[in-house]
Parts: sequence; C-alpha cells; structure tokens
Amino acid sequence: QLRLVESGGGFLQPGGSLRLSCAASGESLDYYVVAWFRQAPGKEREGVACVGLDADTIYYANSAKGRFTVARDRAKNTVWLQMNSLKPEDSGVYYCAAGYSDYEWTAPGEYGDWGQGTQVSVSS
Repeated sequence: QLRLVESGGGFLQPGGSLRLSCAASGESLDYYVVAWFRQAPGKEREGVACVGLDADTIYYANSAKGRFTVARDRAKNTVWLQMNSLKPEDSGVYYCAAGYSDYEWTAPGEYGDWGQGTQVSVSS
C-alpha cells in the first residue's frame, strides 16, 4: 500500500522560496506518475507540476513555469517541488498524488493515492 507524506510548507513573504517534499513508503515511486496539486480556499484543486515515469517527462502549469521545478529523488523514494519567486496567489494546501498515467495530468481523478497536504501561505 503506497503512502505519501508531504512536508516543507510554511508561511513566507512574496518573492521567497520553499522546497516541498513528497516522501513515499510502502511502494516505490518509480512505478508511478507523481503530480503536485494545490487548493486554495473556495477554489478547485489545480495541477501545478507533474513528473512522468521517465524523470525527463515533466509538466508544469502555466502559472508555475519558470518558477517551480519538480524532480524525483529515486534513492529517497521522494519527489521534490522547488518553488521560487512565490506570489500570494501560490498560497494553498499543496498535495502530492500518484497515478499510472500522465495523459491528463491535471485531472485529480487520474490519481489514486494522495498525501494529507502541506500548507503554503505567501503574504506580506
């Protein structure tokens, strides 16, 4: 049974950086597509970044391009999300999710396993 645990969230000012971690246990993430989603209060959960089975296959939401970087750490069975130049609109609960296909990577229904989320708050 795959278990995902996010960490690294926090409160920071605009322009700051955070590195989120999605640590897996129970199974290897090597067999899963892994995505990061975020959800702000009153809004739908939106896909932010995704890494495919091939670590070179990476997708970003337009809002994340140029600022966020997603990467696998196979040795640690972890997927990272490095977030730079953070903006208030990046605030929300960030979730990692694991699935089998990246065909519709922004669709939450494509993922069967989710972590509990970590809060990111960006405000001056």
